[in-house]
Amino acid sequence: MQGEDDLRGLAKIMAFMRAVSILLVLMHFYWFCYGFFAERGWTLEIIGKILTNFNRTAGLFSHTLYTKIFALILLALSCLGTKGVKNEKITWAKIYTALVIGFVLFFLNTPLLKLSVGIATSLYILTTSLGYIALLMAGGWMSRLLSNNLMDDVFNSENESFGQETRLMENEYSVNLPTKFYYKGKWNDGWINVVNPFRASIVLGTPGSGKSYAIVNNYIKQHIEKGFAMYIYDFKFDDLSTIAYNHLLKHKDKYKVQPKFYVINFDDPRRSHRCNPLSPAFMTDISDAYEASYTIMLNLNRSWILKQGDFFVESPIILLASIIWFLKIYEDGKYCTFPHAIELLNKKYADVFTILTSYPELENYLSAFMDAWQGGAQDQLQGQIASAKIPLSRMISPQLYWVMTGDDFSLDINNPQEPKILCIGNNPDRQNIYSSALGLYNSRIVKLINKKGQLKSSVLIDELPTIYFRGLDNLIATARSNKVSVCLGFQDYSQLTRDYGDKESKVIQNTVGNIFSGQVLGETAKNLSERFGKVLQKRQSITINRNDKSTSISTQMDSLIPASKISMLTQGMFVGAVADNFDERIERKIFHAEIVVDNDKVASETKAYKKMPQILSFTDEDGNDNMKQVIEANYKQIKADVMQIVENEMERIKNDPNLQHLIQQE
Repeated sequence: MQGEDDLRGLAKIMAFMRAVSILLVLMHFYWFCYGFFAERGWTLEIIGKILTNFNRTAGLFSHTLYTKIFALILLALSCLGTKGVKNEKITWAKIYTALVIGFVLFFLNTPLLKLSVGIATSLYILTTSLGYIALLMAGGWMSRLLSNNLMDDVFNSENESFGQETRLMENEYSVNLPTKFYYKGKWNDGWINVVNPFRASIVLGTPGSGKSYAIVNNYIKQHIEKGFAMYIYDFKFDDLSTIAYNHLLKHKDKYKVQPKFYVINFDDPRRSHRCNPLSPAFMTDISDAYEASYTIMLNLNRSWILKQGDFFVESPIILLASIIWFLKIYEDGKYCTFPHAIELLNKKYADVFTILTSYPELENYLSAFMDAWQGGAQDQLQGQIASAKIPLSRMISPQLYWVMTGDDFSLDINNPQEPKILCIGNNPDRQNIYSSALGLYNSRIVKLINKKGQLKSSVLIDELPTIYFRGLDNLIATARSNKVSVCLGFQDYSQLTRDYGDKESKVIQNTVGNIFSGQVLGETAKNLSERFGKVLQKRQSITINRNDKSTSISTQMDSLIPASKISMLTQGMFVGAVADNFDERIERKIFHAEIVVDNDKVASETKAYKKMPQILSFTDEDGNDNMKQVIEANYKQIKADVMQIVENEMERIKNDPNLQHLIQQE
């Protein structure tokens, strides 16, 4: 009741001010057009005295503009309280038209008073009155449009905008991204502070959403500036590698021990270092061989990821693991390389099994194969072997053999004495061939870097679903204490589920502390919206009838960032959340903002980038390019090595009385 009384009182005040405004206009006519009214006998002496005294006190009638301005101010104030039924035909265009016409007629007709003709005075009174009426209409329309505010915020932007972090919070590990966010009707400057990158980060977004340009590139640059060892999986080689190489050139002084820059690139051996991911020095147990085999086979056969544990999945993995471990223990691992393992697998299976089972540590490992062999189940045995041979045969490539048989560096990238920045390049056109070999590098690196006492390091995987990263979930869960930052870039959760399986995909999604998302659709958008939670939002309900309008305001819990908003994000706009630390609390962890990138600065940096140098020249003494001959010679040497291993081992078995039973089985 009190509220209704207040509204009625306010309405009376507004009506009074409008009446005073109209009275001022009438007094204006009487004062400045007195001659017109005097000729017709339309004057009263008492009114003249009142106006004269009023003018002496306030000076209100000393100029035509003063009265008009004062009348207009009272009119504007009275329109603030205008109530009326909303008319959808009222538009801002009509309001602006009425305002322009009103101002012209109300203020720009003063010259008519200077004419002595009675018609001019009549026109002055008429135009001023019409101008006032036009201004009155415009004010009323404007007040109704603003007070009803129907459809003013059709996308609920005001309700779904929220305060975000405006402090810059830096530490020796952090990644800090400047932002602009909308809140309380304006754009504000803010910061996304990833103060603990060791709790892992995911960067989502459809192609072209800006995830690499705005986020991944910043992770590379800022971690190099802070002295991190780095491993970068560069799917579209050499986009990320060029950034890392040039940024390292500028910031080598940030490291206590200057890191070396290494590249693995199967497409162009001239621009690639050589590295053996099966280096025997880092294989301490047969389980290491199994992990390597597992990674290789699941990268070659993505459908096997969902069939882990099946007989025809485990069999080829165990067979390849046995071959890898055999090469590790044979002559102290002299031939322990992936190409040697492929070549040995492709030899006669009778010779291969005879050799492998001659070693006690492999005999039990191969029991399933031995049972099939001894039981005469040749078809089953052939199927098991073919499951390993057929996919691995796709990887027989002289260039791949060349890169994977060298020893230019080791994969312990975060060794404090020999820090490294390693970029491994893939090729979208050959990813089915290269992904298996690159996945092997990944799995070995994960094993080697996740140790205590090492240099802080950063693992950055762009386009994660293009490669099977064995042990990734475990790395995310355990690497935090070992100062290993993991940043994963991909387009959609459905990609992760398709290529890693539902269980592992869920583990990765739910153990990551920092998340960035550009435009994503469907279930991914819903998942993220639920992750960001709900807030209390205002809801306005307006009911309009012919005579009156009623407004009710209520509150309800609703999504802070709805899935529809996430699916409609523009390029460069991201939503997400960050994790904090005990001593670095971030109250506003969630963000919905544009990540600000200095495009001119990036363009000038890119223009000044140096190309990564050629690593090997492959020129002979006469200056001729002999790359093909050198790589072919390495390829043939590997084949010759394996043939020699088979011959030597078969000779050893024939000459050992304790192994004669194996020859008989053959």
